[in-house]
Amino acid sequence: MIVCLLLSTAAAAQSDRKFFRSKVAVERHLPISSGVVVGDTLYISGTTVSPPRLAAGLTPEQEARELMDEVKKVVEQAGMTMDEVVSIQVFCTDLSLYETFNAVYASYFHDNYPSRAFIGVSKLLFGARFEVNGIAVAHAKKRSKGGKSE
Repeated sequence: MIVCLLLSTAAAAQSDRKFFRSKVAVERHLPISSGVVVGDTLYISGTTVSPPRLAAGLTPEQEARELMDEVKKVVEQAGMTMDEVVSIQVFCTDLSLYETFNAVYASYFHDNYPSRAFIGVSKLLFGARFEVNGIAVAHAKKRSKGGKSE
């Protein structure tokens, strides 16, 4: 009886997951999902601008905008909005671009911003300046302080 309960719980947990792959991941046969939804939580994979776009010589502002557009696509694929993003990590190869990134980043959110870390790194894949990962929770915008629903 206990074994059956454990197996059905594991099967339910498995069926509760949804995987989303970006066009770039599919085209390049990359072994990653751009996002994974488990229950009401979306886990957004590390995201950079695609290598061909990076090779085009984007300005930092253009790169930040294209990057946040990619993050937004993953969030929307999961049926959520940017207002439901609760946590973001930004990795950046040049910390002097902090204000540049913030100017673009702020335009993707309304009154309440996600918790965030802005982390300096020496190098990112494909020569990117920025990489972002994050977490979104469905209906997070409807929750008040203390974690209770309104």
